[in-house]
Amino acid sequence: MSATENHHQETYPSALTGSKLDAMPGHLIRRLHQIAVGTFASELIDIGITPVQFAALKTIAANAGIDQRTLAQRIALDTSTTAGVIDRLETRGTVERRNAPNDRRLRVLYITPAGIDLLHAAHPLVDNVQSLLVAPLNEQEQAIFLTLLGKLVDANNALSRAPSVRASDSTE
Repeated sequence: MSATENHHQETYPSALTGSKLDAMPGHLIRRLHQIAVGTFASELIDIGITPVQFAALKTIAANAGIDQRTLAQRIALDTSTTAGVIDRLETRGTVERRNAPNDRRLRVLYITPAGIDLLHAAHPLVDNVQSLLVAPLNEQEQAIFLTLLGKLVDANNALSRAPSVRASDSTE
């Protein structure tokens, strides 16, 4: 047996081989995220909207005049990424940026009629994606899963590079 063959036969410490990926919450969450994004993309391909763009548009629609920083906090993105998302939505004609009336340095966001049309077209498809993702679970399991998932997100929010701030949590 050569040294190379012997090297491949070595036993590695359990720290390298002990934990199975399928037993790691982070790995499973990453995989479910991949599945969710892939499903969203395939279901909404004709509409051409991403999950992040949908979240931004939906939040702007519900909060007319929201500023970009607050939007970033609400959808848990950093401000640079949010600016790019808004650039793309504005180019598409679905969002309008305006100077804030009381602070010309601040840009506030409004959904346009084209944005409203896009949300109307996207909503049933997005709802279908959500249903597909939890379809393997029965109704009771779905409720438990969403409760536990929300609990994990809330409890670990501060660990995020872009923690979410809900409307009820903000000082507005």
